[in-house]
Amino acid sequence: MTYPRTHAAGRRGGTMSRSGGRSAASVPPRVPPRRGPAGRRAVLAVLWAGLALAVLPWWWQTPDDSLRTTTATLTAAGRITGLVAGYLLLVQVLLMSRLPVLERHLGGEQIARWHRDIGVTLLTAVLAHVSLTLTGYARLQKQSVLAEAGVLLRDYEDMLAAFAAAGILALLGFTGIRAVRTALPYELWHHLHLTSYLVLLLGFGHQFAHGQQLFRPGPVRTGWIVAYVLVAAALAWGRVVAPLRFTLRHDLRVADVVAENPDTVSIYLTGRRLNLLDLRGGQFFRWRFLTPGRWWQAHPFSPSAAGNGRWLRLTVKVVGRHTAGLRDLAPGTRVWAEGPSGVFTAAHRTRDRALLIAGGSGITPIRALLEELPPGAALIYRARTPADVLLHRELDWLAEAHGTDVWYVIGSRDDPGPRRMMSPQGLRQLVPDLADRDVWLCGPPGLVTSTVRALRRAGVPRRQIHLATFEL
Repeated sequence: MTYPRTHAAGRRGGTMSRSGGRSAASVPPRVPPRRGPAGRRAVLAVLWAGLALAVLPWWWQTPDDSLRTTTATLTAAGRITGLVAGYLLLVQVLLMSRLPVLERHLGGEQIARWHRDIGVTLLTAVLAHVSLTLTGYARLQKQSVLAEAGVLLRDYEDMLAAFAAAGILALLGFTGIRAVRTALPYELWHHLHLTSYLVLLLGFGHQFAHGQQLFRPGPVRTGWIVAYVLVAAALAWGRVVAPLRFTLRHDLRVADVVAENPDTVSIYLTGRRLNLLDLRGGQFFRWRFLTPGRWWQAHPFSPSAAGNGRWLRLTVKVVGRHTAGLRDLAPGTRVWAEGPSGVFTAAHRTRDRALLIAGGSGITPIRALLEELPPGAALIYRARTPADVLLHRELDWLAEAHGTDVWYVIGSRDDPGPRRMMSPQGLRQLVPDLADRDVWLCGPPGLVTSTVRALRRAGVPRRQIHLATFEL
C-alpha cells in the first residue's frame, strides 16, 4: 500500500511516495557526456598481455624434451607458478596504488572485484609454487619434503624472506574471508592489508636470486626490474604525490559541521579553486582530517552534493570511534583528500533513464548523482524509520526540479511492506520499465546483495547495475 508523505511518518512498513513535477520552472540537470567501456577494456588487455610476457621466457628457454620425467615436470610447474605469482603480485600492488587513471577507467567496484579475484589466484599460485618446487627438489635430491625445506631455508639466499612472504599472503587470504573481515575493525583489517607491500619487498630478492629466468643478466631480468620500478612509481604517485598536489592546490578546510540527526552529520568544506575540481556526482574521496588522533586514518566518503565551485559537503553516519569524532571537528581544520575516484557517475550510464536505490546513509552519493542524470529518473529510498531519512527536503526539491519520481520505503527488513516493495514484483510495480533503465545502488551490504538479486530476477542485465564500492 502506498501512503502520501503527510500520512506516512507514523507507519511501520509503509511506503512514502512522491512524484516529481515537470513544470516549466524545472532546473535542467548538468548531464555529462557518456563514457564507454573502452578504457576498462584497454586496461584489461594490457594486464593479460603482461601475463603472457611474464610466462613467455619460460616457454622460450625450455626445450621440448626436458619434461620427460615427473621430477622435471614438477620443477617446471613450480617455475611457471612462480612467474605467475610474481606478476600477479605486481598487479595487486598496482591496483592498490590508487593511480588516478585506473580509478577513472575502472572505478572502485571493478578494482575491488579484480583485487579480490586476483588475490585468490595469487595465493593459489604461491602455494602451488612452494609445494611443486619443494616436491620436485625433494625428488631430485631423494629426500623428504621437510628435509628439502630445511636445506632451502639454511643454504639459499633470500629463501627465508620468500617463506615469510608466503606466510603473509596466507594471512591476508584468511582475513579476506567475508566473515573474518566483518568481525575485524576496519582500521585493523586495513593495516593488515598494507602488509602486501612487504610481500613485494620480501619476494623481490628471492625472485631475482633464484628465478631460473631472472637471475641471469639480460632483457628478461631488465624487463622485470622495469616493471617493479613502474609499479613503485605508480604507488608513490597515487598514494603520495597526487594527494599532496591536490591538497596544496585546493587547501581544503572544515567550514562547518551540521547535525542532520543524532547519528548523522554534514561536514561543509571550503577551499581554493573548487571551480576547477573535476568532480562528478557519485564519486568519492578518501579523507584525512588533520587533527591529533585522526590524521593517520583515511576513510572514504562521497560528497552529498554535486560540485558547485564554492563548497563540498560530506554527510557521514556515525558508526564507530572515528566517525563519532567528526562531530567535534573545529572550523579551520585542514583536510587531506585523495580523489575524486569511482565510476558511480552519470557519465557511465548505458541508458537514457535511471532508477536510483539508496539505503540509509547510502543516499549521499545518490543525492549528488541525481543532479547530473537526465530527467525522468526514479528514486527508491530505503530507511528503517522516518527519522533515518536524510536530506529529504533536498530530495523533494530535486524531484520537482528534475522530474524525478521518489518513493520512501520505511520499515525494518522483516516488515511485510518493505519486503514486498523490494521484491522483483514490487520493483516492477513501482517502475514498470525497470529492465530498460540503469540502476544505481548504494547502501548496507545486506540491502545491496538482496536488491541485486531482486533486480536480476526482475530482468535487469548485470551491466546496467552500478554499485558504489569504496574499498582499497
